[in-house]
Amino acid sequence: MMMKRVFFDNAATTPLLDEVIQAMEETMRHNNGNPSSIHAEGRKARAAIEQARKQIAKQIGASIGEIFFTSGGTESFEMCGTRSWRATYYQRGHRASLRAAFA
Repeated sequence: MMMKRVFFDNAATTPLLDEVIQAMEETMRHNNGNPSSIHAEGRKARAAIEQARKQIAKQIGASIGEIFFTSGGTESFEMCGTRSWRATYYQRGHRASLRAAFA
């Protein structure tokens, strides 16, 4: 009997569905502006990002303010770690030391 292969090495890469590849290709071909810019290409890219943010938030039952896009795993991990650390210190009443650390 042939066993089904299961891929568990998602540390640096994850297999993508064909629909995801198509959506990425379409976006990369047609939304190549800087989303921080005010010119037409930038506004188009920003609109695409905000639409993706809304779709993701809706799918997972979150608000759009809870959806952050980062450049990769290291930035994401650091962002979560810093927020977690800050939240822990705020809950324990260490506001003064936390303010000093991030001043």
